[in-house]
Amino acid sequence: MSTSPLRWGLLSTAKINKALITPLRASARNHLSAIASRSQASAEAYAREWKIERAFGSYEAMLADPDIDVIYNSLPNHLHAEWTIKAMAAGKNVLCEKPMGLTTAEVDAIAAAAQKHGKIVAEAFMYRHHPQTLKARELVQSGMIGKLQAIRGAFTFKMTTDVNIRLVPEWGGGSIWDVGCYPISFTRYIVGAEPLEVFGQQVTRSSGIDDSFFGQLKFPEEIYAQFDSGFRTPFRTHMEIIGSEGTLTIPSPFKPGLDEKLILYHADKTESIKVPKQELYIGEVEDMADCILLGKAPRMSLVDSRGNTATIVALLESAKIGRPVKL
Repeated sequence: MSTSPLRWGLLSTAKINKALITPLRASARNHLSAIASRSQASAEAYAREWKIERAFGSYEAMLADPDIDVIYNSLPNHLHAEWTIKAMAAGKNVLCEKPMGLTTAEVDAIAAAAQKHGKIVAEAFMYRHHPQTLKARELVQSGMIGKLQAIRGAFTFKMTTDVNIRLVPEWGGGSIWDVGCYPISFTRYIVGAEPLEVFGQQVTRSSGIDDSFFGQLKFPEEIYAQFDSGFRTPFRTHMEIIGSEGTLTIPSPFKPGLDEKLILYHADKTESIKVPKQELYIGEVEDMADCILLGKAPRMSLVDSRGNTATIVALLESAKIGRPVKL
């Protein structure tokens, strides 16, 4: 195990970078070293603002630097696969923002590159590392709600602009790729299996991206799930896990704060279960350190990432053709 902290480089000046800067600086095993942008001026301005040591005027320049160990890929969705593969070919480990890929072929290409170059790559679903998520799955698997029957979830917010990368179809735009991926991922994690069949319906913008998406998933053992996502509804997030003997509700499943509780409902009582405090993004940073320095497997495996992409692709196909799609 190396005694030196892993040196991280941010690939782009995307807003989501801000979420990672604090945990990287709080971690003894990780160090924020560099920022790369498409111009030197932009990179230097960002470096000054966030007090980052080094600034690269191109993505290629940062990938070529041997003093960078890990890349955080926060580029737009359609560039995730391309630059994640390029980073691994340059000898870097990669934490890639969701979605890992827009097709299963892209995720397969990433997996092949990871194997070829011997590098760690993980999808940045930060909620998967939070104690709240781990506790929810533990409660379901322990039988606290009886036999799992159904799951319902939602993630919506109101988009107040017509100019946003989330609205560009060629860039992997649409609510299901941006926020619907969360309840889908959460559901698959709780069930511990892939859906057998999905059915989707959507409300589209003039550009063709889904402004709202409504999905249903059928899993083995007669487990069903429903979710909705969207850009035209006020902010909503929740997950409800329904069993034969009770229901578990997670009020803030995807971006939990430092004072969260799970609500367990049974016929004769309601129990509030407090969750250990943890900064939201620290888990994915420390997971990368565990994988690179200690040889552990990523909590978010590429098999898992592929399953989420496959589910989303099938849901979009279902909405397009107007009937269920089998996986």
